[in-house]
Amino acid sequence: MTGTRVSSSAASIKPLSSIVIATRESALAMWQARNIQQRLAALYPTTTVTIRGMTTVGDRILDRALDKIGGKGLFVKELEEALAAGSADLAVHSMKDVPMVLPAGFEIAAITEREDPRDALVSNHYGNLDALPAGSRVGTSSLRRESQVRARFPQLVVGPLRGNVQTRLKKLDAGDYAAIILAAAGLKRLGLAERITAILTPDESLPAPGQGAIGIECRADRTDVIAMMRPLDHAPTAVCVRAERALSRALSGNCQLPLGAFAQPEGGQLRLRGFVASQDGTQLVRAELTGEAGDPEALGTELAARLRAQGAAQILAALEKQ
Repeated sequence: MTGTRVSSSAASIKPLSSIVIATRESALAMWQARNIQQRLAALYPTTTVTIRGMTTVGDRILDRALDKIGGKGLFVKELEEALAAGSADLAVHSMKDVPMVLPAGFEIAAITEREDPRDALVSNHYGNLDALPAGSRVGTSSLRRESQVRARFPQLVVGPLRGNVQTRLKKLDAGDYAAIILAAAGLKRLGLAERITAILTPDESLPAPGQGAIGIECRADRTDVIAMMRPLDHAPTAVCVRAERALSRALSGNCQLPLGAFAQPEGGQLRLRGFVASQDGTQLVRAELTGEAGDPEALGTELAARLRAQGAAQILAALEKQ
């Protein structure tokens, strides 16, 4: 990760006297908010930047899976209400938690440089998923991860795992699971990289759209805030995330749909991989496409169409009937 880019555009921006950042209160969310706070302080030394921690519905309800209580939007609703009310100027999110369609009147003003986008296996006794004995319990909060584990290792038992990073690690350490799968970015940002047993390659576990990237959301009418956030936008990351989110949006991706999308720059173009699966992993459709980086949304939409044609349409239809 590189630091804030102090650009000529920042020098020409008239900064606000103060900015309030809305964020969830988990350790990872606070780390991300403080990271943005520090970057803004470096760019605009005359601006006072404060953080307003908030608890969302998604943080409060931990005894049920996200797909059963309304999806990832539950992690951002209260923050958007603070933006709408004017009690906060911007909200900092993990992009993988941001719904694919924003409410009217909001926009993502910047997407910062991506941390490691891959999934990580954490286990106290086994070096990789292949080493887990049949019947071993694997914890994950994600249908995307669950479907991929089930597809490759049908002999394993995948169980729901909610809570912040520290809570999940405590459940592993207590022996509730033989292994758990988390985002590598969160572990690294919290200084917990030593807990990572193995990094799962995209071929083993394709990441979620936007995984590893931080997004800054604000009201669409706050042109003053949008201008101040522009130097924080990391164009190569933003292009990848836009392609991934377009694919998910075209497939109506949400917490009820096991879906992965991952884009990488390759020789001036963009390589986009995606999959759609049934929750039990018995049906899994993969596809990839390389195209022009200048229109990432078109690339994502085209790959979504290919996935539908290759069998994702039938998986989606079956999920809608459930």
